[in-house]
Amino acid sequence: MTLPNNDWHTESIDELIDVMITLDEPETAAAFLRDLCTVRELEDMAQRWQVVKLLDAGHHYRDISQRTGASTATITRINQWLQHGLGGYKWMLEHTNGAS
Repeated sequence: MTLPNNDWHTESIDELIDVMITLDEPETAAAFLRDLCTVRELEDMAQRWQVVKLLDAGHHYRDISQRTGASTATITRINQWLQHGLGGYKWMLEHTNGAS
């Protein structure tokens, strides 16, 4: 995937991405993410992914908020990235839907 507007990339972020794409076992990925992130950061990322999947499935903001605990402001922001972002959410939805 070619990313437009790479101004957010730094050498450190690129190095982290390179490390993350080598994670090929769920246990290794879990151990790395747990060492790297706080539990709250992991919960926030998991919540965002749940919001993305519910948005993609056509759920309304109020339902998503009740199911995930995310605020409507957070859901709106995630939807903006889903619709107008770099395509990462859409790619992962297609990849994970195709794998199931």
